[in-house]
Amino acid sequence: MKRKLAVLFTMLVLLGRVLFADEGMWIPLLLEKYNIEEMQEMGFRLTAEDVYSINRASMKDAVVIFGGGCTGELISDRGLLLTNHHCGYGRIQAHSTLEHDYLTHGFWAMSPEEELPNPGLTATFLVRMEDVTERMLEGIDENMPLREREKILEERASAIIDEAVEGTHYTASVRPFFQGNQYFLFVNEVFRDVRLVGAPPSAIGKFGGDTDNWEWPRHTGDFSLFRIYADKNNRPAEYSPGNVPYRPKKFFPVSLKGVQPGDFTMVFGYPGSTARYVPSDHIEMLTGNLYPKLIEIRDEKLAIMNAAMEASPAVRIQYAAKNASLSNSWKRWMGEMQGLEKMQVIERKKAFEREFSDWVQAEKERRAKYGRLLAQYDSLYSIFGKYNLLYQYYNEVFFRYGAEIISFAGNFRVLEDYWQGDSSLAAYDVQVARLQQVAGNFFDDYHPPVDRQMFAAVARLFETNVDEEFHPEVWKQMKKEYGSLYSEWSDALFEQSWFDDASRVESFLAGFSPDSVNKLIQDPAYRLSMDARRFYNLRIVPEYMRLRQQISELDRLYMKAQMEFREGERLYPDANFTLRVSYGQVMGYEPRDAVIHRHYTTLAGVIEKDDPDVYDYRVPEKLKTLYREKDFGRYAEDGQLHVCFLATNHTTGGNSGSPVINADGHLIGINFDRVWEGVMSDLMFNPEKSRNISLDIRYVLFLIDKYAGAGYLIDEMMLVE
Repeated sequence: MKRKLAVLFTMLVLLGRVLFADEGMWIPLLLEKYNIEEMQEMGFRLTAEDVYSINRASMKDAVVIFGGGCTGELISDRGLLLTNHHCGYGRIQAHSTLEHDYLTHGFWAMSPEEELPNPGLTATFLVRMEDVTERMLEGIDENMPLREREKILEERASAIIDEAVEGTHYTASVRPFFQGNQYFLFVNEVFRDVRLVGAPPSAIGKFGGDTDNWEWPRHTGDFSLFRIYADKNNRPAEYSPGNVPYRPKKFFPVSLKGVQPGDFTMVFGYPGSTARYVPSDHIEMLTGNLYPKLIEIRDEKLAIMNAAMEASPAVRIQYAAKNASLSNSWKRWMGEMQGLEKMQVIERKKAFEREFSDWVQAEKERRAKYGRLLAQYDSLYSIFGKYNLLYQYYNEVFFRYGAEIISFAGNFRVLEDYWQGDSSLAAYDVQVARLQQVAGNFFDDYHPPVDRQMFAAVARLFETNVDEEFHPEVWKQMKKEYGSLYSEWSDALFEQSWFDDASRVESFLAGFSPDSVNKLIQDPAYRLSMDARRFYNLRIVPEYMRLRQQISELDRLYMKAQMEFREGERLYPDANFTLRVSYGQVMGYEPRDAVIHRHYTTLAGVIEKDDPDVYDYRVPEKLKTLYREKDFGRYAEDGQLHVCFLATNHTTGGNSGSPVINADGHLIGINFDRVWEGVMSDLMFNPEKSRNISLDIRYVLFLIDKYAGAGYLIDEMMLVE
């Protein structure tokens, strides 16, 4: 028995070094070199040039960065863009009012004139990418001082970018890969007129809500539709009624064929961030202290928000996006902790590090370059863990949906700065006008009773989890006055401050003069905001950044060493929100003993979950009627309407909205999530548990056609039977 366990552990260690067929977020420019043969063996019937080409239209020309953190795809020759509901959620919310509640009822433009503009929203296409490693790293010495190295790299990147965009309307960036051991240039075309075309009600687009987030079985109709507009020459332009729908070089045909187990799948999009090559110290920091503390504070915040949102439709609209933002990471952290523990990732990382150390010690030159790497990690993480928690906790309490009154008050610092600098009245006028706009946006989505409860909750946790030496001075004064009566802390703050009152803020700004600054600096919310920010900037951020920079330098050296140690293996760079290809196959999974999940869900499951008393599971009456009458049109399979499906593609945040493409290059789904048991794939991929969740494109078509009655949008698409 002991021998069997030893053999099993050895196999697990080796699995930590070998990339699974479905693992990886691959650079599209390099598919011909590294991936296309395997992709074709798995069933892909196209070529690497069909995916990425600068000489002809290719799939890359149908994929965009949607806004600042999602992916979208073109599905018609009139610029029709498909992404997730949760990616468009903020825009849908921005257009929603109690009179026109698009979050609750959905929105469908029945003509181009009804499409809604979205100031600031962009769709970004990749024009081309280029390996510029040699130009960036030529003559760079490993022993060169860090500041000198960074200065040289910055100058070279700037020169490469200027050269790439000269005489064009394009933008460009140079991005590091493999922790700065490789560099690529990205040239982009950015469109700035992107209009909302359609979105299902949240009861469909967010069905299951936070309860089902990261879970399977899943029944969420997570999609929204936008349209890219251009000028009459098909070039990017700011919003104008005279703009016309963009004519893309490429758009995806939409498949009605559905999926079967084993079918080839490709996700093409912009994964945000992964950490595949970090040392065991990093995992220990996350699971041993950081994640448990962050989960605890978000438990409190979400409980307060959820209760208020359930009690009031107006509050639900105000806090919908905030709640979704907080809960997404909260649930992922819990899933990561469980997955990392079950997969014994710390033990496997340490086993790899022992093997790595043996390799380093076997040669004098390697000992000189890499001999102290792991010991340096140990030393740095022992300090960084403390400052990382402080950094995150200050953000959670003072700067990110902790007590919003504090972060909001901080916006007014510019008035005090101008006062101290004896600025002109004209300069004040500009800032007052800006703050009036900030205040308007803030109070649109703000409910003081929620914030009052929030402050009491986070104050208690801050006092419990942050050592007194890291408390701001104003905080210490509040503790001296109120002790551990945190509700009294909160009541006093909100009763004495005017930053929770829209009319008082409006009055302050409308009648502002330099003398008004005295009123500002006496406000308790403003004083706490300024004191917390000063302490954070002076005592926490510098040390956090110093340690993080040192770890980043070690990461670069450790990655270089791993590339030497694992020479001959096919490695992929960590995600960094650049265009990547992930390929796999349709497949269910077994989350735990005796539980087997098939690869798809159906509308029958939506109806089974229907519960009028639970907000996340309220099914619209029209959808129930369509189900009862089996009015599925041509979108059903064997009498059932498929909703979502599973595959083995390696994805992460940023892949939301990515097209899921079949062996023929046709759109079969929209990627929108991962299963909870596999979210640790950002740190280590588990082929048995890592599954991406996609919305079946046939459910999208059904909702557009049968539910919304917007069949004209279907007519725009190229459907493949």
